[in-house]
Amino acid sequence: MGSRQGAFSLRSEASDSVGRSASAESASSAARLPGALEESLQLGHPWVYRDHVPSGFDAKSGSFVELRAGGFRGYALYDATSPIAFRVFSRHRAPDAAWFRDRVEAALALRAGLRRQDTTAFRLLYGEGDGVPGITVDIYDRYAVLVTYADSLEAVVPLIVEALRAVLPLDGILQRRRSREQEERLVVLSGREPTAPVPVTEHGVRFLADLRAGQKTGLFLDHRENRAYVRSVAAGQRVLNLLAYTGGFSVCAALGGARAVTSVDIAPQAIRAAVDNFTLNSLAPELHEPVVADVFEYLERLRRSERRFDLIVCDPPSFAGSQKKQFAALRAYTKLHALVLGCVAPGGLYAAASCTSQVSPEAFRHTLAQAAARERVSFQIVHDIGQPIDHPVCAGHPEGRYLKFVMGRVLRQV
Repeated sequence: MGSRQGAFSLRSEASDSVGRSASAESASSAARLPGALEESLQLGHPWVYRDHVPSGFDAKSGSFVELRAGGFRGYALYDATSPIAFRVFSRHRAPDAAWFRDRVEAALALRAGLRRQDTTAFRLLYGEGDGVPGITVDIYDRYAVLVTYADSLEAVVPLIVEALRAVLPLDGILQRRRSREQEERLVVLSGREPTAPVPVTEHGVRFLADLRAGQKTGLFLDHRENRAYVRSVAAGQRVLNLLAYTGGFSVCAALGGARAVTSVDIAPQAIRAAVDNFTLNSLAPELHEPVVADVFEYLERLRRSERRFDLIVCDPPSFAGSQKKQFAALRAYTKLHALVLGCVAPGGLYAAASCTSQVSPEAFRHTLAQAAARERVSFQIVHDIGQPIDHPVCAGHPEGRYLKFVMGRVLRQV
């Protein structure tokens, strides 16, 4: 298990998708949905599943459709193959170029504070939370990386590219695409691709973002504020960063005055990147112990030794890709927490993270309680937070809240 997702191979290719936009001037057809969906749609839930598609409905995949359900009226993008048949974009009109530009400008305004905090890497569009369901756009200095989560959404990619070019000074707009063989590739939609990892800053901390071969779109941007929090509590601590990826938490702990930092990841390229990020921030190399290892095996060895850490951070990959795997995910989290808790020095801190959307914040905290009981320790929560400002969640779409970050003090039971 290395970092949040497995390694993949990427190849770049030019794209002529810009200029081939499907017309979004008006809805091409209409669909009347069951009245039982009215409440959730009125509350802002943007998804309609395939089993609610009216019998006999037919439209081109990637076209906008006018939806009605009781008193609800909206405009959704139709998908002929995805389990989500309709994604609602607007309540008032079928989206066009001006509509997408408005969404990008509104999203940028929300993130204005971040840009004033010496931060050049952030999520500009977070799908449903920013009113563009199924689409994300991440900014890395002067590059944007776009990802779509259904084939039908390719129809609106040219409109998003047009909006990005109008609103931001960018050297390149890129897209991560996954093939049917699950191979990812990087496509240039506008401008050029960077020839090397892109240097970015995050609250003044420097990182290299590999837009071609890095996980996600280059960095785990959702943990920016959590890395800053770890920096604020790391002074004088012996810190262990598990599933460290490129060492974001490690670098921030070291900058916060940690006595020593150990980074563990199964991927050698990730550990090499962590070492590079230490160098980039002018940190002493002897402060950092880079370890290439399976995290579960490393923890088992650590538990058998006398070595303990004052602060352990663990950010595993998602343990469930669907609701059917929720129970297995909960068991996996409990097992992982228990292993970690046995390696925390008495009175030390454990920062546990989860990006599994199928596990609620309440259920995640329960796995921590179960693990603490198993290890016969108390877990005193001191910090519990979700997603940062560039990952907003629509109140009517709780599925958009996926990130959990819980830090607690590990105490002997009394």
